[in-house]
Amino acid sequence: MAKAGKNRNDIRVLLDLKPALDGYAGIPQESRLLFHGLSTMNGYNIEGLIQHGGRRLRPAVSPAGKTAKNSRRIHQHSRMIVSLFEKSSYNIFETGADYANKYLAFLQLQLRKMTGFPIALSRFESEHFDDFIWRTFFSKTLQAAEKELISGARYRVLRQSRKMLHHAGLKGFNFFSGPRYPRINTRGFDVYVAQTPFPGRVSRRTAMVVRYHDAVPVLMPHTINDKAFHQAAHFYALRENVRAGAWFSCVSESTRNELLKIFPEAEPRTSVIHNIVAAEYFNEDSPRTLIFQIIRNRLSAEKNVTIDLKSHVSENGKRGGSDFPYLLMVSTIEPRKNHQLLISAWERLKYTSMPGLKLVVVGGHGWDKGPILDSFRPWEERGDLFHLSNVPSTELRVLYKHAAATLCPSIAEGFGYSGVEAMCCGGVVISSDIPVHREIYQNASGYFSPYSADDAAQVIQCVLSPEGKAMREQLRDRGRRISALYTPGNILPKWDEYFRKFKKE
Repeated sequence: MAKAGKNRNDIRVLLDLKPALDGYAGIPQESRLLFHGLSTMNGYNIEGLIQHGGRRLRPAVSPAGKTAKNSRRIHQHSRMIVSLFEKSSYNIFETGADYANKYLAFLQLQLRKMTGFPIALSRFESEHFDDFIWRTFFSKTLQAAEKELISGARYRVLRQSRKMLHHAGLKGFNFFSGPRYPRINTRGFDVYVAQTPFPGRVSRRTAMVVRYHDAVPVLMPHTINDKAFHQAAHFYALRENVRAGAWFSCVSESTRNELLKIFPEAEPRTSVIHNIVAAEYFNEDSPRTLIFQIIRNRLSAEKNVTIDLKSHVSENGKRGGSDFPYLLMVSTIEPRKNHQLLISAWERLKYTSMPGLKLVVVGGHGWDKGPILDSFRPWEERGDLFHLSNVPSTELRVLYKHAAATLCPSIAEGFGYSGVEAMCCGGVVISSDIPVHREIYQNASGYFSPYSADDAAQVIQCVLSPEGKAMREQLRDRGRRISALYTPGNILPKWDEYFRKFKKE
């Protein structure tokens, strides 16, 4: 879809890109896909908000700096980019100065919060820095053909880190009945879209839309990292957004129900728009032997095993892969994803009816990963389990297509990208029986209890057995239909209808 030229009647949207710094899938992927999708739509003027999670950035160019000398403007932009990647201190003296600067910045933020004086956004002009924009924020998800569109977009910079905004709000407990958050100057924008509960307020004529992904930090705090901080940060920022009259675009009906359990008064301002799935996931005619090259190249670097797994995979590849059936799981290594239940179910099958069944796990390290990785290790040493990382979508397509089944055993999810991606690639999906999976996957998945390894093993065996061939083909056929619901062509018109109510005349 071609993007028409901008005009004064466009709906002006500022979109949160902070999550795009954080990884490949989930919220980072949704941030990239939504920015790209909205950028293709006529009648919209989309700008991206650059902010670091924990690091204070240098400003790019302030609105008053438009007439600055070109060399100075380029230098300012370069320094902003450096501040995104590097610490500002290298020895004890610089560390002390950096600490003092951060303390002064925090005091300034507190003063702005109490006086209501807004935080200004600086402009980032991407004309000379298209490589930085593309590779830092978008290349992990989008195709190279989209680079020109992305590079031509405009961006703003919020210097204060997301964590500092959270701390500034939570610090309000010392003086007020609850947290108070600073205001961000969003004048000129019709809508600001935050990808998580936002620890700040926006200008009065800007509508805040919180893209709400899940309530896990509040309803399942035992499964998150840095539990006390993240639980408090999520809850109080969410409460502030509700009180300030923010709108909530939830990624699933299940997520909307979780939000309303916590804040039922938000109901009139909630709606559901499902995530967009990347166009890079489709059913292609790839040879099965490719899976062995992918496994060899993407084995996680942090290994302490006693055999040469790459040699083991090579031997299987020489035999054409016909004797290499495998289950696939694609997810960050962290407790909520339920890897250990999958391991237990898979072990039951290994010990009984399916001794040759392999397990391929794709995902980077999250938090509380130690017990999960320990459960991998004995099977990795035998060459039965393969933990991969940094697998691009072009290779994930191959793994999804040729897997005996893709497993999605999570205890809780906001949407469930991996199952839909597998369906797009012609794969079979088996998932935990939780409300969001029933909503998103519908009848295109086999289901098992997320708390019973025996039940999971029985469902997997039923689907993968010779007698389950008709069921597998039925699941594939349904998957093609269900996955089509989440393409840009189906989702973007819903966003268009949603944003129209925020246009200021």
